[in-house]
Amino acid sequence: MDGARPWLAGMLGLVLVCMAPISATAETLASESLLSEARVAETAVINSSDALEAREIVRRADEQMRGKSSYVVATMNIVRPDWTRSMSMKSWTKGQELSLVLVTAPAKDKGSVSLKRYREMWNWVPAIERIIKIAPSMLSQSWMGSDFTNDDLINQSSIVVDYRHQLVQHESIEGDDCFVIDAFAKPDAPVVWSRIRLWISSRDYLQRKVEFFDEFDELVNTLTTSGIQEMGGRILATKMVMIPADKPGQRTELITHEAAFDFEIGDDFFSQQQMKALRD
Repeated sequence: MDGARPWLAGMLGLVLVCMAPISATAETLASESLLSEARVAETAVINSSDALEAREIVRRADEQMRGKSSYVVATMNIVRPDWTRSMSMKSWTKGQELSLVLVTAPAKDKGSVSLKRYREMWNWVPAIERIIKIAPSMLSQSWMGSDFTNDDLINQSSIVVDYRHQLVQHESIEGDDCFVIDAFAKPDAPVVWSRIRLWISSRDYLQRKVEFFDEFDELVNTLTTSGIQEMGGRILATKMVMIPADKPGQRTELITHEAAFDFEIGDDFFSQQQMKALRD
């Protein structure tokens, strides 16, 4: 047995020597794994922070455009290669869930009303004295023959709640530094556009440009804004132009003449009864 002890001692020493680097390696791998997990967690926090920042920028841009409540008098010019048609309108909003648009001219369209109340939308057609509910499948249809869809004009605040947001980069438009944000439609959201890219001024949170993409991620429409001035106590883009991507010589202009914001208005104003009773 005594002769075996040096051999056993030698084997034990060899095992300890061999185990030392294994233990060190395992410890190193464990440290690297923890570091990797920390980096993933940090990246997730950063991405989450960016998403929250992007959503807040979009929310502020929407609030800048409509406030707690709004009233706007505007003209819409529908421009085609061979003709142009103009409509006058008034619109009211309250928060993100209530909006109403009244056409005041020309005579053949006068009295037409579009109403959004939470998730439901309707059109009042005075010529046939009927209220027509706008089904989700009708959101992509043209509003009054223009290049704006029902979704664009009536359901605008959907951009805040029905999309997830990603800050892409910064770009300048006419010397105005802008956040460039991609908004991706949430699954099953009742919206027309699968992706919307927004250029939002970092100075005053005005939307300076918007691109609308279909489910194939192909550009359909581009909205540009100009005529920046103070109106109704806040800075507004008083001219918006919607341009279809595949229809040369076609566009729709929306020009704001008067605006007021943050006044008291009851929810009952945004009702089907009001649609029928509203007059110029």
